[in-house]
Amino acid sequence: MNPDSPCHIPIGHAAYPPRLNARLGKEAPGVLVARGNLDLLQHPLTALLCSKKCPGNVILRTFDLVRRLRDEGKTVISGFHSPMEEECLRILLRGRSPIILCPARAIEAMRIPKEWRGHLEAGLFLILSPFEQSPTRPTTQSAQKRNGLIAALADRAILPHAEPGGETDRIRLLLEQLGIPIMKPICDS
Repeated sequence: MNPDSPCHIPIGHAAYPPRLNARLGKEAPGVLVARGNLDLLQHPLTALLCSKKCPGNVILRTFDLVRRLRDEGKTVISGFHSPMEEECLRILLRGRSPIILCPARAIEAMRIPKEWRGHLEAGLFLILSPFEQSPTRPTTQSAQKRNGLIAALADRAILPHAEPGGETDRIRLLLEQLGIPIMKPICDS
């Protein structure tokens, strides 16, 4: 797949992940838009989701865990939007670990940062969105939909910090309902 041209994957297509239907039912996106290596969706996926504010005592342990995932070649899926998630993306990009980035927006006109290019060209990067044309900027609603997509695709999850009552806490509840294990060593909620 050419990373510069998005691919549209309708529900029912061979490349559409069956677990989305199984886990989300009628809430599953009708179309996924992708740029990069679709084969990464076949890997065991570790979701990384963190609230915007994260206690200092959790940060270093999270970075150590993400370095370990990177060094073991584990595939990490995230929106990489919160400050903690952004820093974890930088750590992952320093290795050869596969990455699936799910922005809370349409990716048709998304410009690919040069920091991602090497991973894209090596087949180690996938940008995946449940949005075709809009929104062109993240919204609260699009972030919720994106986080649901990440949770439904995950085999396990890391939640360094979930602010009680916040969006990440809501996703924690969804992960629990879906029976997706949440890695405990750093989970504080």
